[in-house]
Amino acid sequence: MHFLYALVNFLLLGLGLWLVGRKSVLARFAQRRENIGKALDEAEALEAAAEQPDTEEITEPDTLPDQPVDGGLEVLCRELEEEKALAAELHARELEELRREAMGAARDQAVRALCLELGTHLAQEPQVSRIRALEPVLANRILEKIRITPGDMCYLMHHDVLYVTLTSAYPLEDSLVELIGQRTAALLAEVGGKPSYWVKVDPELIGGLRLRIGDTVYDLTVENRLYHLEKDLLKRPLDRLTDKESILADLMEGIREAEPQLDTFQLGRVLSISDGICWLDGLADIMYGEVVEFDCGERGMILDIEPQRIGCVVFGGYEKIESGSRVRRVGRIASVPVGDALLGRVVDPLGRAIDGKGRVQTELKRPIEYPAPGIPDRKSISVPLHTGIKAIDALVPIGRGQRELIIGDRQTGKSALVLDTIINQRDKNVACIYVAIGQKETTVAEMRDKLEKYGAMSYTTIVSAPASSSASMQYIAPFAGAAMSEYFLYSGRDCLIVYDDLSKHAVAYRELSLLLHRPSGREAYPGDVFYLHSRLLERAARLTEEAGGGSVTALPIIETQMGDISAYIPTNVISITDGQIFLETDLFNAGQRPAVNVGLSVSRVGSAAQTPLMKQVSARLRMDLAQYRELSTFAQFGSDLDDSTRAVLAAGERMMAALGQRRYSPLPDWKQALLILAVSEGFADGEDPETLEEFEQALYAWMETCRPRITERLKTGAKLDGEELARVKEALGQFIREARHGNAD
Repeated sequence: MHFLYALVNFLLLGLGLWLVGRKSVLARFAQRRENIGKALDEAEALEAAAEQPDTEEITEPDTLPDQPVDGGLEVLCRELEEEKALAAELHARELEELRREAMGAARDQAVRALCLELGTHLAQEPQVSRIRALEPVLANRILEKIRITPGDMCYLMHHDVLYVTLTSAYPLEDSLVELIGQRTAALLAEVGGKPSYWVKVDPELIGGLRLRIGDTVYDLTVENRLYHLEKDLLKRPLDRLTDKESILADLMEGIREAEPQLDTFQLGRVLSISDGICWLDGLADIMYGEVVEFDCGERGMILDIEPQRIGCVVFGGYEKIESGSRVRRVGRIASVPVGDALLGRVVDPLGRAIDGKGRVQTELKRPIEYPAPGIPDRKSISVPLHTGIKAIDALVPIGRGQRELIIGDRQTGKSALVLDTIINQRDKNVACIYVAIGQKETTVAEMRDKLEKYGAMSYTTIVSAPASSSASMQYIAPFAGAAMSEYFLYSGRDCLIVYDDLSKHAVAYRELSLLLHRPSGREAYPGDVFYLHSRLLERAARLTEEAGGGSVTALPIIETQMGDISAYIPTNVISITDGQIFLETDLFNAGQRPAVNVGLSVSRVGSAAQTPLMKQVSARLRMDLAQYRELSTFAQFGSDLDDSTRAVLAAGERMMAALGQRRYSPLPDWKQALLILAVSEGFADGEDPETLEEFEQALYAWMETCRPRITERLKTGAKLDGEELARVKEALGQFIREARHGNAD
């Protein structure tokens, strides 16, 4: 009764609210329809205006000067042509991507249909009789390969009996069954064991034989052959596929090239599955870091080996894995595809394309875990890797092969800094890899769009393990990126890799470790969290010519909380790297971009990673800025300052303003050195900090136009002798007199 009374009251309340809010809702929808209609009318009017020819005759001599001022019309026409060509190129690229995606989907569908049809065809006469006639031959091939594995030996130490199972699609002849039983019994007798022999019939095998001894399976069945055939056909390149006929021709060629062979692998069993962690039984010979495959097709990696069970992390969706299902040992350490084919692509930590451009076509692979180069194979860092950012190239230089930590609170410009660094590697023959760990997918997409806009995506690979992915994918993402970078390292090429960020990577590893029941330590992190990042970052190096001659420069990012760089993970990574760039929140909020704290930032490589020119002009820069920061701290408590102190503060403000820089505008080394020289030598003393950006752009343009010989000399990056330095200063003085003071007059 009470329930009925409450229901009636609820209905009456809802009716009242509907009557009251009906008018406002209808009015809101009417207003929205009116706005949409107005927008459509404006769009139609603009479209009609665009289709009509312009009424002004811009080509008449009296409306156009004989020679356009500064060639403005020619520049505009050139820019329009470039934009038109770029739009056509992007359109053609999009069409090609759509075509490849359609061809890939059609090929995948054809492969599955073909393998299914082959299975149906082979399960019928006369193919069945032909396959059955080969059973003695198949049995002899299997018996030639059987052996006792170390795992079987360990099992027999505690048990006298080892299970042996013979499975076929049809009942076998008694003589063949007896032959296989005798051979397996003789093999086990050599090690003091005896078999528990089982014979089964499974029509799903279609044909052939499968023998299992302990955990090891020797498979010569049609079902297993079709399984491998499907995988091989799906890996074939799409370059030659243009229509349905070419797809079928390519698939038939792949079938003809396929050779049947004995497949040997180990099988295990799923004990339990939860939260992406799977506990397995069997697989006695498996190693740490090996890949396993489940019945549902998902794959995982071994991360824990205990006496009675094995811990495995699942890469994909673990919801499809059930307790008691079979798991198969793939027979290789976890690895990812590498090579130039990955440049310009967005892939997941397993190397699978997620950018809609089809599969990555490369046969090269490298293990995600690989030993770091030894000390004899390393070379001292002496070649600069220019970031294009004045505050870094002048104060905290980075060399090729260096590991420089970028650290700071959230939203202080860490990702923007590495993005500018990647953009600045254009035409410098440096491959770039950006590893996004735990980032939002929209952030990764925005990063890709910016790289494409500034022409940097063609030499960049993005490895994305977003926040929506599992902890296991976030865990292997930086190791996968390191494996991709090592392809360039050992090929004698230079590579830049960014880990954004290792704080989230440590959290993912902590989650996996706790789920694997590993003992926790400080802040619940496992004891080997230092080794986690050290073995990752030690893989960045510059090699000698004998070892390959390449280099990998690592820029790991760490996010701090409230500027605390003494926390557990930040201090760990600081002790591993060759220096750090600290981005301060207060500087960022004050408008300083990039917000580099000069006092807490350091490069242990130092001036060895600078050009002689930059080293010459920035020798006293750090000391002057440190003096400015110290004086500015005391100056805020008093107003009575002497002239020398005011001069130091004014010079420091101008230099800080000069080191400021807009996003997506990296500068070449010579421009940075020229500006620092001009400001530090007092040529910008008449400028306000707010006008230094205008001063900077005018200086570059004037120097390239009026002093081309000096500009070419600065571009070499060599140290200026006394006479050359005097000419540069004379040119700067002339620029101040003509360009700046002249405009003022």
